[in-house]
Amino acid sequence: METVRFYQRRGLLPTPERWSRDGVGSGVRRYGEEDVLRLRFIRSAQTAGFTLDQIRELLSLDAGEDRARARELASERLTALDRTIADLEEARAALRRLARACASEDKGPCPIIAAFQGTHS
Repeated sequence: METVRFYQRRGLLPTPERWSRDGVGSGVRRYGEEDVLRLRFIRSAQTAGFTLDQIRELLSLDAGEDRARARELASERLTALDRTIADLEEARAALRRLARACASEDKGPCPIIAAFQGTHS
């Protein structure tokens, strides 16, 4: 429930009125199907890596009229993912080199630990 409140504070999800037996008042909040669909949209967009600000913009777009902007946001996200993947591949390659060096050198400091301490090149 805290996640729902967080989305409400960020303007991604409207806050429904409270309902009690006597009508609007101090009772419980009732969420409808539209709220559930919106939550699913938010979760799916987060899974794709969109930020909450980008998700807010996507939610504000008209599905029939704003395709170009949605495509632009997706392209920006793909570029960011490509950068992240390249960085991760570089980190993996560096760690593999360190692990091989560690396995082949029995004397002296461990190349992995030395690299993290900034004493190994």
